[in-house]
Amino acid sequence: MKYTEEELKEYNKEYLKKYIDEEKLEDGLKRLENGEPVQYIIGNVDFYGFIFDVDRRVLIPRFETEELVEKTIKYIKDHFDEDISIIDLGTGSGCIAITLKKILPNSTVMAVDISKDALEAASHNASKLEAEIIFKKNDMLHDIEGKFDVIISNPPYIDYEEEIMDVVKNNEPSIALYADNHGLCFYEDILKNCPKNLKDKFLIAFEIGQTQGEEIKKLAYQYLKNIEVKVEKDMKGLDRFVFITNR
Repeated sequence: MKYTEEELKEYNKEYLKKYIDEEKLEDGLKRLENGEPVQYIIGNVDFYGFIFDVDRRVLIPRFETEELVEKTIKYIKDHFDEDISIIDLGTGSGCIAITLKKILPNSTVMAVDISKDALEAASHNASKLEAEIIFKKNDMLHDIEGKFDVIISNPPYIDYEEEIMDVVKNNEPSIALYADNHGLCFYEDILKNCPKNLKDKFLIAFEIGQTQGEEIKKLAYQYLKNIEVKVEKDMKGLDRFVFITNR
């Protein structure tokens, strides 16, 4: 279901009234009227049944990313033992890494981000949700040692020329939104550098922009051998995920 701008405003007002303390409500409604996301005003968001604290240091987790996690968990349970190693690249709030660790408690999970602020937020969430995560400040896979069964990432993928909603553009960290090469640069960077970090049997899972599937598929075949690449749709019927496995 798609809301009009006015319907969305009313929905957010009711949501705010439900989840914010009464003494903070007036200030919260002013912030909402000034274009601040309701999730930042409340200070948290429900992701896959877990409550993650969020603020301007990190991207607000979306429903599509919940779908990425759900599909990845299914791939893992269908093809791997549960005592696997996972690396989450561009972890942001930590929602992907922490949720995977909570659902797959025997897994070893590393979460990487180039932003010190994001890592502080993610570390807070891991502590709050009692998830044992290895955090590392790093630029994607550069200088990462060790091999992983699963590489997962929801990297920045918006083209700098693409129009996005003001509430996103004016509030969420641009470092988590935009990417060079028409939004493809981080996918290429990961795929180019990942062979050294992949175990013999592996899964690479990406969230993508709705028009990027075929280009990312080409990049996967350019940098990896003997693989199968699937582009899968989200609940809206849009291309939203890429899953890469070895044959």
